[in-house]
Amino acid sequence: MPHAGDDLRPASAARKPLFEYLPVSFFGSVMGLTGLSVGWRLASARYGLPALIGDAIGWGALAVFILLALAYGAKAVTAWTSVLSEFRHPVAGNLFGTALISLLLMPFVLQPLSPILAAAAWMLGTGGMILFAFVIVSRWMGSRHQLAHATPAWIVPVVGLLDVPLAGPALGLQQTQTLMMFSLSIGLFFAVPLFTLVFARLVFEEPLAPAQRPTLMILVAPFAVGFSSYVATFGRVDAVAEGLFLIALFVFAVLVGRLRDLPRCCPFRISWWAVSFPVAAMAVAALRYAGHVQAIAADVLALLLLGLATVIIVGLAIRTLVGIARGELRQLAG
Repeated sequence: MPHAGDDLRPASAARKPLFEYLPVSFFGSVMGLTGLSVGWRLASARYGLPALIGDAIGWGALAVFILLALAYGAKAVTAWTSVLSEFRHPVAGNLFGTALISLLLMPFVLQPLSPILAAAAWMLGTGGMILFAFVIVSRWMGSRHQLAHATPAWIVPVVGLLDVPLAGPALGLQQTQTLMMFSLSIGLFFAVPLFTLVFARLVFEEPLAPAQRPTLMILVAPFAVGFSSYVATFGRVDAVAEGLFLIALFVFAVLVGRLRDLPRCCPFRISWWAVSFPVAAMAVAALRYAGHVQAIAADVLALLLLGLATVIIVGLAIRTLVGIARGELRQLAG
């Protein structure tokens, strides 16, 4: 005699996977767009540039975040084994932090629309980021890894905690200072050994695969984001903050030289979006630094970096949209 559950099993087994090829690292596009939005808002306040530009980029970041959340949610429902495989991967698993960092940055866009939603996104992102960092550090310490797996993506899970304080002051939440200090301390503490580990891998092991080369720019993030996070936590630019900014500037200059031939050597992939947030974070840090030093050279540098970030991110967005219109998303995700 057939059972009631028998009718459900064939339907479940026949469920067609949706977006099983979509990498979680695509949330890096939300990070880049949101960072660029913050940069344009700072430039609008300091130089009188149109505020609508920053707002429009922020709304675009929100729209992309919603679309990606729906698409990756469909992947989780219909292709859960693919999600688990991605999470367990020694390199790709670290990039789940991009979704959580996107949540931490969303308050910059949501605050003018709904302070409650902005606070909810920040609290969800903060809790998720702390838990994710704990899980990944436990994984690192609980099993043996190969040095070849230590790519720039390893910086995302723990150093991503530096993104927690960024939107904190704008939210006006009570009793968050300790949480911001906790995130800043852990992020900076792990930044140095992780940067050293990845640097050693780049020096002594085989070069990164072409598809991973754009992730080199992630090495800028611990110092550029660290600067902004430090300023957000303490409300000032002191010698420590200035040191973080100058280190970020040096690393950025080195990596820009390394990546200048990227369009010629590597075909466009979604992994290219890894460049977007570090470049935007560098522009934001330069704008904040310029506001502190009040020097023409600093203003010129800040505007140049903002212009560079805008050109890169707009170019990535156009190329991605063209690829989607051509039906190439699966290929671009490879």
